[in-house]
Amino acid sequence: MQRASRLKRELSLLTTEPPPGITCWQNENQVDDLRAQILGGADTPYEKGIFNLEIVVPERYPFEPPKIRFLTPIYHPNIDSAGRICLDVLKLPPKGAWRPSLNISTLLTSIQLLMAEPNPDDPLMADISSEYKYNKQLFLLNAREWTERHASQ
Repeated sequence: MQRASRLKRELSLLTTEPPPGITCWQNENQVDDLRAQILGGADTPYEKGIFNLEIVVPERYPFEPPKIRFLTPIYHPNIDSAGRICLDVLKLPPKGAWRPSLNISTLLTSIQLLMAEPNPDDPLMADISSEYKYNKQLFLLNAREWTERHASQ
C-alpha cells in the first residue's frame, strides 16, 4: 500500500513539475511499469536525441531501487547494449548508493547527468570507455551518429 501511494505522489509530481528535459508516465495503467523520456542535453553528443527508458518498480520500493534501462540504443561507456545502466544510485548498498529517500525523479535526473558526464572509470562497455578516455573525438562522433540513428524523432 505504501508503494502505491508513494508512486502515485511521485508520478503526479513528475507530471506537474517534471525536471527539465524529463517526462515520465505509467505504461498502460500498470502502477509498477513506467516509461520515461530523457532529452539529450545541449552541448553533449546526445543533443536533440529523445531517449526512451523503462522503469520497473519492485514490490519493496522504496526500500529497493527501481530497475531502469534504456529502450533507445545509446553509445555510452556506462550503458550497455541491453540498456542497463551502471550508476551507484540504482544499486542497493554496500556497492550502491540507493536510499529510500531518493525518488524516480532524482534517479532520472542522475541518469541525465550521467549522459552529460560519463564515468569512464566505472564502465559497462570497456571499449567505449577507452575510446572516451583516449580518443574523445571518435567517441563524440560515434555517440552523435548513434543519437541521429536511434534517438531522433
